[in-house]
Amino acid sequence: MKLYNANLSPWTTSCRIQIYAKNLPVEMVEPPGGAASEEYRRKNPLGKVPALEVDGVVIPESAVICEYLEDAFPTPPLRPERPLDRARMRLLVRFHDLYLTPPLYALFSHLDPATRDAALVKEKLEELGLRLDQLEGLLVATPFAAGPELTLADCALAPFFFFATRVLPMLGAPSPLAGRPRTASVGEVVGKHPAVAKVLDEMSVALAEWMKARA
Repeated sequence: MKLYNANLSPWTTSCRIQIYAKNLPVEMVEPPGGAASEEYRRKNPLGKVPALEVDGVVIPESAVICEYLEDAFPTPPLRPERPLDRARMRLLVRFHDLYLTPPLYALFSHLDPATRDAALVKEKLEELGLRLDQLEGLLVATPFAAGPELTLADCALAPFFFFATRVLPMLGAPSPLAGRPRTASVGEVVGKHPAVAKVLDEMSVALAEWMKARA
């Protein structure tokens, strides 16, 4: 199996956490010719990372990849056993993908004060604050996001915490964990898991390289 990967991508990060936690035999590779290349689009018409290649079949979209890997390699499980708990886990993944990340990643192109759109930043910070408050209400399990063990919900949320705790202070906003004790607790616990810690180290190196290239 091959994962078409970029270490700084939050979407590939969620897959790498799962792969490391399950110790799966997956090779991490860059998209051939780059994600925007015609060569890669012949493999993955969406032209995005991640994509998982299995026996010549390419599976795009991080949530789909993670569910496939759980189905194909159920041990150790990264889904809760009870159907209701699985539904809560999937809700957190879906909430992350559809509601939590869009306002955060809309801020990435406004980190430079010289080119920042102050009105847009204000709008997206307000939206993100609302979504973070909603996340605080959704986190009803402990100590991880969906229960006592690492699940796919934590795989999705870990890269969000990585970026949010760095981007918001750069824009003069408080940490996303401030005043949200459940979110802060989950963020701390998830970050200490060995598979997550390994991926966060990879992201830190990739972020430093990206910032150096932009300097």
